[in-house]
Formats: sequence, C-alpha cells, structure tokens
Amino acid sequence: MHNSSVNPLEQEKLERSGAPSRGRFFFELMFAFLITRLPYISVPFKWLESYFHELSHGLASLLTGGSVSHIQLFPNGAGLCFTQGGWPIAIGFSGYFGAALWGYLIFILATWPKGIRVSFAFLGSAVVLTTLLWGRDLLTISILACLAVLFLLPLKLNNNRFMDSGLRVMALMIMLNALASPTVLLGLSGEGDASMLASQTWIPAWIWVFVWLVISALMIFLCWRRVDQAALKR
Repeated sequence: MHNSSVNPLEQEKLERSGAPSRGRFFFELMFAFLITRLPYISVPFKWLESYFHELSHGLASLLTGGSVSHIQLFPNGAGLCFTQGGWPIAIGFSGYFGAALWGYLIFILATWPKGIRVSFAFLGSAVVLTTLLWGRDLLTISILACLAVLFLLPLKLNNNRFMDSGLRVMALMIMLNALASPTVLLGLSGEGDASMLASQTWIPAWIWVFVWLVISALMIFLCWRRVDQAALKR
C-alpha cells in the first residue's frame, strides 16, 4: 500500500523553507502594491527605493574608477548622488537597474530563514555605513536614520516567520517603486537619468525608460519563479 504522507525529514525541510507559497506570494505582492499607493504610509518605502537607487549610482561610480562626494535624499522620494569621474553611462544606467536588482536580492535573502537576522543586520549596517560615508545634510541623515531603524528594529522580534514576510514585502515594494519611478521621466524634458543617457549614447530617453521597466518586471517575475520552483519541490 502506497503511503503518501510526508516523512519527518521532508516535513522539516518544508517548514524550514523560506520561500512562501504561491498564494502567500500573491498576497504579499498585493499588500506591497497597496502600501506603495497609500499616502503618508508609503513615504518611508519610497525612501527605500530612492536609497538603493542612489547607492547603486555610487557603487557604479566607484566600480568604474570614480568617486562619490555625497548623496541627498528628499521627503518626496527623490534623490541625488554626487559623483566625480567614472563611466557616465554605467553610472546613469545603474540607478533604476540597481534598485530593481537590490529588491530581488533582498527577496532572495528573505527566503533564507536561518540568515534572516543576519540579512536585517547587514542591510541596516549598510545604511549606517552609507550615512557615515556619504550623508552630509541633516535631512538626508534623518531619512537614512529612519531606514536604518526600519531594518534594525525587527531584530527585536522573536518571530522569524514574521521577519521573513516583512522583508519580502519590503523587497517587493522596492521593485514595485523601481517599476513605477522611471515612468515619471517620460514627462521630463532634458532632466533625469534617461535624458543624460540619451545625450551620452544618442539612444532616445524613452528606450532607456522601457529597458528599466522591463528589468523591474523581470525581477518581480524571477521572485515568482523562486516561489513557483519551491512549490514544485513540495
């Protein structure tokens, strides 16, 4: 007689899996979408996308031989990264691309149950380090302090499952904001990363916007693939 029950070892593996079920993923995605559309409540999460956007500009500058003077973050979710040297095309492209990629990487970290506290500590420490290196004005430092608290405060919790879900939702909000933000550039003339890249490459700004939209959508799809593949193994 065939026994379809899951043995204790397999059950333990399932319980330790950090990937949510398909249904939970869609719930978290819809919840993240709702939060990004709510006035006031969405503001700190817009700062998250802006932070990783400007951080990506800074890292691209450093990786291509440039330097970073400082970054500025604003209450409306806008930001600036002041760089010198480096490869302008890589620096300009990296902002929206980097924010979407960071969102995906954070989502992957949120599927690592044993390391969830390490993940929160790493992200919080990264924000603190950014503040020390590149924070200059009081407003930017205040926003970065809020983001550091957003990552470090959950370490007070004892429920790892809640932390997993919270980090996944934050990752999805970063990707959703990275998906929405480039569309604003379509209404700007001669401003923003897309216009800068157009002047550097002669590729129209709308094409750069389209590429960023595709990348952000791809990152969300890859999150779904991670969830779907985990579900197939159960």
